[in-house]
Amino acid sequence: MYKKITFITLIVVVLSGCASVPMAQKEDSNKAKMFNIPDKGKAGIYVYRGLGLGTLLKKDIWIDGECIGETAPSMFFYKQVKGNEDHIVVTESEALPMDLLVQTESGKNYFVKQFIIQGTLYGAAILELINEDEGKQAVSELELAEMGVCDEGYNY
Repeated sequence: MYKKITFITLIVVVLSGCASVPMAQKEDSNKAKMFNIPDKGKAGIYVYRGLGLGTLLKKDIWIDGECIGETAPSMFFYKQVKGNEDHIVVTESEALPMDLLVQTESGKNYFVKQFIIQGTLYGAAILELINEDEGKQAVSELELAEMGVCDEGYNY
């Protein structure tokens, strides 16, 4: 019985592929990957997700209560925020939202990695602040997603 369930699950995963989200124009993605200094008085926050567990899952991302979008594997978001302030990055997770405080400085970029770990029933999302060199390397291999598309009714 266990072998049948495992086989059926494997077939469903193979046939359904990875989760996908609406992607931005290639030019916008390339521009964001130039890692320019943010506008005066601003800081930049990159939120990204590479490959790994949970390829079938999409998870909402919010910054300071504003929907940034849904994540999927191999994509990133870029948002400028007020510099010299604390900002809360929140992701939908298995049971409760997971949040991360990002203390910003004007003129700097910050990199937040979202990754999926095995949860009790579904994949749980985790956020981690990543150093600039590692963040730039990771984002340079990903593509920019369109912002502002989150599950309706999900409220942080």
